[in-house]
Amino acid sequence: MNNLKTAALLGFLGVLFVGVGYALGGPQGSLIALGIAILFNFGMYFFSDRVALSSARARPIDPGELPNVESIVSSLAQREDMPVPALYVIDSRQPNAFATGRSPRKAAVAVTTGILDTLDHRELEGVLAHELAHVKNRDILIATVAATIAAALAFLARMVFWTNLGGRRNNNAITAIIGLVAMILAPLAAGVIQMAISRSREYEADHDGAETTGSPLILAGALRKISDGASRVPMDVNPAVSQLFIADPLKAFGSKGQRGRMGRMFATHPPVEDRIARLEKMAYGLP
Repeated sequence: MNNLKTAALLGFLGVLFVGVGYALGGPQGSLIALGIAILFNFGMYFFSDRVALSSARARPIDPGELPNVESIVSSLAQREDMPVPALYVIDSRQPNAFATGRSPRKAAVAVTTGILDTLDHRELEGVLAHELAHVKNRDILIATVAATIAAALAFLARMVFWTNLGGRRNNNAITAIIGLVAMILAPLAAGVIQMAISRSREYEADHDGAETTGSPLILAGALRKISDGASRVPMDVNPAVSQLFIADPLKAFGSKGQRGRMGRMFATHPPVEDRIARLEKMAYGLP
């Protein structure tokens, strides 16, 4: 169900992008929109992992530096028949982790020093299984495509609006109003869809990670600890990559994002209570 939801949301996001291009510039506008989307995605396809690791201030783990992490990731990768991802560490007291990379062969997993101090061995295994599920499901690539289309849509709407305002096309009040509305609403709609995709992929990674280890309740316990730590301990990270983490790293700054219907629409992560409830149902074999 989560996979179908993701496919539907990505499809709708693409249609929205080309549709806005057509509405603002006719057939030529839709072609321009398509070209911008391809250009944005081409760049992010090759550089998204570097951007994410740099934005999170992650550094490569030296061989033997974190033997526990290396052993767990190697074992999980072997179990899932996938390449062992590159390992990184973030010097932060907040317990958190994320994965990035366009494919299993180009993947990287980063953990904070805080998560190593907070979780026991089995809980850390559950979290790392969650991150490898993201890699195996190519969630990072999906998230990158969604994010770049949303960014390209905002760029397109602003470009067409200011072009119309400058009189380069048939400038009139109605055109200007349409352009203004598109500039505001189209990126807003794209952002809502992008966040919905992010939340859907978190649920899927929780399920697949717990299935890999066979311990849904262990992952549920780890999520409780991580969420509590993220609420209390701030983390200096670029908001653009916050959705990659297993829990919202900006939560301590007031980025709750899950209170009320409107807040949940723009949240990068599902409410931790919902994630735990799903894992508990999984553990007890409930639908």
